[in-house]
Amino acid sequence: MFAKTLISIALALSCVTTVQAQSLEIYGKINVTAQQSDEGEGSFGELKSNASRFGIQGDYALEDGLTLIYQLEWEVDPSDEANEKNIKSRNQFIGLQGAFGTLTAGRHDTALKMSQGKVDQFGDYEADIKALWRGENRMSDSVAYSSPAFQGFKLMLSYVMEDEADAEDAQSYALVYGDDSLKESSWYASVAMDSKINGYDATRATIQFKIAEFKLGAMLQQQKEVNTGKKADGYLASAAYPLNKWELKAQYQTLEDDQGISLGTDYKLGKNTKVFAWYSSFDFDSKTDSDYLAVGIEHKF
Repeated sequence: MFAKTLISIALALSCVTTVQAQSLEIYGKINVTAQQSDEGEGSFGELKSNASRFGIQGDYALEDGLTLIYQLEWEVDPSDEANEKNIKSRNQFIGLQGAFGTLTAGRHDTALKMSQGKVDQFGDYEADIKALWRGENRMSDSVAYSSPAFQGFKLMLSYVMEDEADAEDAQSYALVYGDDSLKESSWYASVAMDSKINGYDATRATIQFKIAEFKLGAMLQQQKEVNTGKKADGYLASAAYPLNKWELKAQYQTLEDDQGISLGTDYKLGKNTKVFAWYSSFDFDSKTDSDYLAVGIEHKF
């Protein structure tokens, strides 16, 4: 019922604001896999939704060269039973754009999370980099700033308010260079840092580039638990290669003695639709190893 209500509101907004708004878009994607999973207690089959989502985003031209922007996005799970936990909030904010850059307030991915670009070839799946690393945070009570590009460089900042009397504020910073889609430039790079985000400090460096048709990427990360001071280091290497309608992908990630390796392939059925398969295996030092084999379909709208 809640999902139907949200969709009704979205459709109503699209009708009411079309005349006034500069632009308004209803968008989303459905990504579902059938997978065989083994997390240490035996293999089992399951159907999983991988960050399927829908949202509304738009902008509105103001005076003095300003533009109002907004986004309301929710994650949905078409593979799970219908209940109040089926819908989760994702990025939801309002903000202003101008010659100064972009400033938003609400719930937003941190600067460090956004700095990864598209290096993670298995994002939203079992081998998403958050499987081993801290720093993949979407924070409430966030004020986020993104500067205009200057000679290819852009600065991103996130400030997370305390929200409680005995809590501390937190910050995330990133400096990025190039186009993370590798369409306008042949390489992308970033350095980023979290301070007290979800109890961790983290530093991350990222690079991705194209050689012929290959997309090659690498990331380095150091993270520290604020309360204990415990540090951990890791690195990631990824590769992708398009072959007609196919794309072949591989990725390797570590954090100290923990490591994961993934292999996969995508096949385009159309501009917004693909089928895919992947295998991921994790070797953990302090917990049970895990393996996953999946096939799935994704459609964007």
